[in-house]
Amino acid sequence: MNTKYQFAPDADEKIVYVRPVATSDLPDEVQSQIGSVKTVYSVHNTAGEQLALVKDRKLAFVLARQNDLAPVNVH
Repeated sequence: MNTKYQFAPDADEKIVYVRPVATSDLPDEVQSQIGSVKTVYSVHNTAGEQLALVKDRKLAFVLARQNDLAPVNVH
């Protein structure tokens, strides 16, 4: 009953992490495109590579799910 079983070999590749980012931490050229928004949300793969930068958390989760990815919130 306690036998480990790997359900999907690429399961880790389907997870993405969503985290808030202060716009003041972004490069000037990105800040100029964002406008007056104080916080945006970054979507990262399991290797830490940024895949997207969006205006709100809900949009980040929708974007991930539309691409068959499982979003996880990071604080």
